[in-house]
Amino acid sequence: MNSSKMVLRGVVAALALYGVVAQAEPLKANVIHWWTSGGESAAIRQFADAYDKAGGQWVDNAVAGADQARSTAINRIVGGDPPTAAQFNTSKQFHDLIDQGLLNNIDQVASKENWAGILPQSILDSIRVKGHYYAAPVDIHMLAWFFYSKPVFQKAGIASEPKSYDEFIADLGKLKSAGVIPLAFGGQPWQEKITFDAVLAEVGGQDLYLKVYRDRDANAVNSDAFRKVLVSFKKLHEFVDPGSPGRNWNDATALVTSGKAGVQIMGDWAKGEFVAARQTAGKDYGCFPGFGAHSPYLVTGDVFVFPKTDNATAIKAQNLLATVMTSPSAQVAFSARKGSIPIRPDVDASSLDVCAQEGIAIMKDKSRQLPNPEMLVSPDTQGALTDVVTNFWNKNQSVDDAQKAFASALKS
Repeated sequence: MNSSKMVLRGVVAALALYGVVAQAEPLKANVIHWWTSGGESAAIRQFADAYDKAGGQWVDNAVAGADQARSTAINRIVGGDPPTAAQFNTSKQFHDLIDQGLLNNIDQVASKENWAGILPQSILDSIRVKGHYYAAPVDIHMLAWFFYSKPVFQKAGIASEPKSYDEFIADLGKLKSAGVIPLAFGGQPWQEKITFDAVLAEVGGQDLYLKVYRDRDANAVNSDAFRKVLVSFKKLHEFVDPGSPGRNWNDATALVTSGKAGVQIMGDWAKGEFVAARQTAGKDYGCFPGFGAHSPYLVTGDVFVFPKTDNATAIKAQNLLATVMTSPSAQVAFSARKGSIPIRPDVDASSLDVCAQEGIAIMKDKSRQLPNPEMLVSPDTQGALTDVVTNFWNKNQSVDDAQKAFASALKS
C-alpha cells in the first residue's frame, strides 16, 4: 500500500471516531504558516493533502518568516478577518490571544485522543490553559541537533562523533585545517539564541539552565558557571565564515549538503533539507543531539491555534483540521519530511530515519527532556534575551558586560 493510501485510511479511521461525515461542500480552511523552504513545503503538503481527502479544502497561506507569519495571523484575528488556523511555536506566544478570548478551544478532539495521557508535560503546559486546549501540536523538535557531512568529516580525519563540548571544539579545528567552513552558521538572532541555549544546557547543565529560565535566578546568571557558558558560546565564533551574518538557516544547511561546511547546529527540521537534497541519514550525513553523549534534549515544536468564531461550519473545519493534523498516519507522513518526531507515541514510526529513531528513544527518558526557553519565559523576555545574545555574538562586548545585560533582560 502506498503512503498516500495509508495516510487516507488512517485519517478516515480517525474521523470516524469523531463522527465527522462528508459535507455537501468541502470545509474550506484558510491556514497561515511559515513553512516555505523545500523540506518544509513538502511536509505541510502532507497535512494539506490529508485534509482535502478527508472532505476539506485546504487554502494555503504561507508567509515567509515566523515573525511575519505570526504578525499576519494576529493582525487578521484582531482585525476581524481571522484565518481558520494559524501556526505558532509550542510556547507562550499565543497565550495573550487566549487571555483576550480570541481563540476557540479544541477540547473535544483533545479528549477523544487522550492528549492528557500521551503528550509530554512540556507540550501540555503550552497548549492547555485553565483546563482547556487551545492549540493542536503537530510535531516535536529538538533545538540543538548537530548535522554533519560524513565525507567532510572523513576528509578532516574525524573518525567518530564528539562526545563533549571540548571534543567538538577540537573537531572544528580539524575541519578548519582541512580547508572547509567548520561551522555552517546562520547569523540571525533566533539562530544565535538556539546555539547559545545549546551551550547553556551542555556547559552549564540542566540545573543552571532551569535556574536561569524557569526560576529567573539573578544569582545563577551572575555566577562563574554562567560566565563560562558565555565564554564557551563566543568561542564558536572562531569557526564560522565571514558570510554567516544574515544567512537563512536552510542556506547554512546547504553548505553542509554541498560539502562546503562540516557541521551545523540546528533544530531537527534541518533534516527536511537533507531529504530534499536526496541525502540519507547515516550514509551521507550524520546527526547527534547536543554536544555530548547524554546531552539534554531541548524540546520544542509547532502548534496550530484556532481563532474565535461562532460560525458552525468554520468550527467544524477547525475540528477537522485538528483531527487530521494529529492523526497517527498524517503525523508519520509529516515527520518523515519535516525532520520532526510525532507528537504521539502510539504511531508506527519504523519508517522514520535513524535521527528520528534516536529522538523518539530519548523522549522516553524524561530526565533528559528540557523545555525550550519560550515555554518558560514570556515572548517579551525571550526577545530581550535574544537581543543580548546577538549583541554579544556580533560585537566586541566583554563577557562581564554581556553577563550584566543578560541579568537585566531577565528581569523584563
